[in-house]
Amino acid sequence: MSLTAEKLTSELKVTQYDFDPDGTSATAVEWVDMKDYGKILVSFFRTVGTSNLTFLVQASASSAGTSAETVLTKTISSQPDAVGDYVFAEVLAEQIAAKAASTGKALRYVSAVLTFGTGTDEGVVTYIRGGSRFKYTSLTADYVS
Repeated sequence: MSLTAEKLTSELKVTQYDFDPDGTSATAVEWVDMKDYGKILVSFFRTVGTSNLTFLVQASASSAGTSAETVLTKTISSQPDAVGDYVFAEVLAEQIAAKAASTGKALRYVSAVLTFGTGTDEGVVTYIRGGSRFKYTSLTADYVS
């Protein structure tokens, strides 16, 4: 029996990003559109280094992240300071809407904004957007360059 399951891929939009900023400045990973989604889960997975990590989720009215506002500051009780360590942060559309209302900005795009303590550290960041307003055959697809 052959069965092709597309249950999770039709409910979740999953994207992954190599995060290697080569510095210690706060760096946006990737700005993604939340217009049709009710929530986002962001993960950081350490691949190189041991320094402390600062982890924010910001929202912007612009896909370029102009004039971004912090929606969430992730409290990290135990730093992901070894290869294979990972942490998560979750933001709801309601939190973005509340920040938009308090700032008067039409916030629509979000990004994880990460800061390493050492410029040689690296990781992988995964965005999982859920609660889509519309049903699709597949929101998540393979990406091979």
